[in-house]
Amino acid sequence: QVQLEESGGGLVQAGGSLRLSCLARGRALNLYTLGWFRQPLGEEREFVAWSKWDDDSTMYADSVKGRFTISRDKSRNTVDLQMNSLVPEDTAVYYCGANRGHLTNLSYIWDYWGQGTQVTVSL
Repeated sequence: QVQLEESGGGLVQAGGSLRLSCLARGRALNLYTLGWFRQPLGEEREFVAWSKWDDDSTMYADSVKGRFTISRDKSRNTVDLQMNSLVPEDTAVYYCGANRGHLTNLSYIWDYWGQGTQVTVSL
């Protein structure tokens, strides 16, 4: 069982930055891939980035490459998402997720989710 808690969402103007943080609680976290997805209003949940807990492997959606950075702090059991050069299309509820044993962008394969945090980018 893994519990996830996001923080750091808010309202920002286009071109600005936000940093999201996800605190993970549970056993054997080194067996899990942690990542971020987002869900714009009225749309499906979509992949943003993931990071393997036990090594430095990462993956990003094309839409955020070069603007977003995912990072882990094993001492704090957190996975953060630094978001720069934000655009209105980044507006969504952002969810932290965890899955064991799969390196996948498919949200339905992920096992655990946080409650989500709203990110709104204004013009």
